[in-house]
Amino acid sequence: MAEPEITIIGGGLAGCEAAWQAAGRGCSVRLFEMRPVRRTPAHQTDHLAELVCSNSLKSESLEDASGLLKAEMRALGSLTLEWAEVHRVPAGSALAVDRERFASAVTAAITGHPRIQVVRQEVPELPAQRPVILATGPLTSDRLSVDLQQRFTSALEGRSGASPSTRWLYFYDAISPIVSADSIDQGIAFVASRYGKGGGDYLNCPLTRDEYLAFREALLKGERYPLHEFEAPKYFEGCLPVEEMAERGEDTLRFGPMRPVGLRDPRTGKRPYAVVQLRQENRGPDGRPTMYNLVGFQTRLRRGDQLTALRLIPGLQQAEVLRYGSVHRNTFIMAPLLLRETLEFRGNAGVFFAGQLTGVEGYLESAATGLLAGLNAARLIRGAHLVSPPPTSVLGALLRYVTQSVPETFQPINANFGILPRLPQIARDRRERNRLLAERALADFQAWRQDVP
Repeated sequence: MAEPEITIIGGGLAGCEAAWQAAGRGCSVRLFEMRPVRRTPAHQTDHLAELVCSNSLKSESLEDASGLLKAEMRALGSLTLEWAEVHRVPAGSALAVDRERFASAVTAAITGHPRIQVVRQEVPELPAQRPVILATGPLTSDRLSVDLQQRFTSALEGRSGASPSTRWLYFYDAISPIVSADSIDQGIAFVASRYGKGGGDYLNCPLTRDEYLAFREALLKGERYPLHEFEAPKYFEGCLPVEEMAERGEDTLRFGPMRPVGLRDPRTGKRPYAVVQLRQENRGPDGRPTMYNLVGFQTRLRRGDQLTALRLIPGLQQAEVLRYGSVHRNTFIMAPLLLRETLEFRGNAGVFFAGQLTGVEGYLESAATGLLAGLNAARLIRGAHLVSPPPTSVLGALLRYVTQSVPETFQPINANFGILPRLPQIARDRRERNRLLAERALADFQAWRQDVP
């Protein structure tokens, strides 16, 4: 008798997590990834689980929603976090990885699993076989997008809020530049983390007021790569291009990614007017980093103007740019109208969505939805009821947000404490509130987990 099989489309974090969960529950999996048969504007390799925008999986602290989400994912056996831990690089209180080694390890784990078959080809339309998990990410192919759009039209016909403009949405996600470690002036850039958290895991390039204003002026004057005429720039607020932030006001950058709080320039003993932080991107053969990325400096400036602006930053006057910043279109569906909290498509039983396509934003959040989609697809095959974590947990709150938001105002979201239900008691301050939210989340998630084999 043939084993039950699950089809997964997309080999990013969400697709890999889904495959790992389903295979671990006794299901055979066919995982389709269109690279290298069809390339994307953002990916650089053919690896599964390639991290495109950054190498950071954010904070590990339980006083942060990202750290809490990690705890929930670890309780469910996350593949992403297993290999992230093996290939982590210093990043203060955050979990950051060597991207190349991390993606290689995940690829090896997936391709080496006896129940997982990786198929390198494009899937132009939704397969008839069920269950199927769509985890095609922000760069879903045009042909598959057309097929999905037609299915959405049918599923949403006559429903409130289902105008054509809300069925298939997008925003623009930008990528930060990476510079060579050897090209950074270590006599200017100093090692430190804000307020000493995590030790000296970042390089910091300090700017005076005049240097900051000159840098901002270069961003404002720089020429940007144009968008398509039929597309408006819908940026995710948590990932604004640096030049967009510069346009919002003289101090926007200085109170954003260039905030100098918690840092002292050892040359002066004083806090800089502004600072550019560089985060380790990898580990070289001798264990030392060879690359650093500019934290929060995603951009769509043309390459020449990027270089001009970067070399105005003290410590980066001779910067060798290994990867320029870029911009690409991110696609997400109208999840409040289309998905149940179990991530099953309302219009077709046995079809699940996972990853950024659902309207979550971030590596960790994408992987978490893939994890749940794989778990539920396996449960469907076994005839078990589909599940969703309690809304007091971070994953449960994310799912409730993307499936129950007001359609007209729906936008992608990261894990944050603001999406969790309010506490019944009054907390003295934000830190106590976050601690209480975390305690409740972990307790409720653990109780739920015991009932989900």
